[in-house]
Amino acid sequence: MEKALEPIVKELQEKFGVSVEEFRGEAQCLVKPEHIVEALTTLRDTHQFELLSAQTAVDYYPQTSPRFHVVYQLTSLAKNLSAQLRVPVNGDQPRVQSAAGVYKSAVWRERELLDMFGIEFEGHPDPRRILMPEGTEGHPLRRDFPLGYEEPQFSFNYKEIDLRKPYAKE
Repeated sequence: MEKALEPIVKELQEKFGVSVEEFRGEAQCLVKPEHIVEALTTLRDTHQFELLSAQTAVDYYPQTSPRFHVVYQLTSLAKNLSAQLRVPVNGDQPRVQSAAGVYKSAVWRERELLDMFGIEFEGHPDPRRILMPEGTEGHPLRRDFPLGYEEPQFSFNYKEIDLRKPYAKE
């Protein structure tokens, strides 16, 4: 972990009970869901992490508790630092407080996470689908989402595959 990041991580541990995992020199701070907005606000206001450079999720299916981690990648342009916060979320009804009040860019990213993973963000100003059409069932980036399959067409099975293809009717 970078030396400049150590006091910031220590403050997060003291204030919010954050646990820290280090991987390849980078600190990943695991924040409880109820403290994420406060932790993000502290990093933005006190430590100049003015940019939410990425917000995504990870699905650990078949593990159910926590099934997801919502990942916040923050950047301090003034200090040339990067920090990562992770929020563990259960798979039954995945729900986290919205970061849209802290970082405006979170509005679009949280809509994408709702659409692709089914993670709801409490207090989000516009919780609508953004990528998939309305009425789409399921969430495509979940690991239990059924994948479609089409058999590859080669010269030896061309006629067989061609017969099964859905062509437009005349």
